[in-house]
Amino acid sequence: MLAIRLRRIGKKSQPSYRLVVSEKSKTPNSKVLEFLGNYNPAISGKPASLKKERILHWISKGAKPSATVHNLLLREGVVEGDKVKSFNIPTKVKVKKAEDNKKKEEEKKQKIEEPVAEESKVSVDENKDVENKEEASV
Repeated sequence: MLAIRLRRIGKKSQPSYRLVVSEKSKTPNSKVLEFLGNYNPAISGKPASLKKERILHWISKGAKPSATVHNLLLREGVVEGDKVKSFNIPTKVKVKKAEDNKKKEEEKKQKIEEPVAEESKVSVDENKDVENKEEASV
C-alpha cells in the first residue's frame, strides 16, 4: 500500500519536511517513489510548496495521505473534507488530566468559601465588640 507522508530534513532543532510517496511498510527515510513538495513549519507565513497535480494523481492511484499530511493538504486547498485527528492522547493521560482538573475546581471552591467564612467571623466579633462598648458606656 502506498502512503503520502512527511520525511524530515533540515538541521538539528530546525526541522523542515518533504512530502514523499513510498510504501507504507517501509520507513519514511527509505527509497521513495516521488517527491511531492516541501513544507517548512518554522516559516508560518509561507505556504508549503506542493505539486498539486501529482498529489491528486497519487491519491487517485490509491495512495493514502497520513493524518498530518491530510490536514496540511486541507489547509493548502489541495483536497476537501474534514480534518483528521492526527494525535491520540493515551487513556492514562486523559484520566490524570481529569483528576487534576477536579482538584483545581475543588481548590477554587475552597478559596471562594474561605473568605465568606472569615467575613462572617469578623462580623460576629465586631458585634461583640460593639455590645461590650455599649455596656461599658452605660
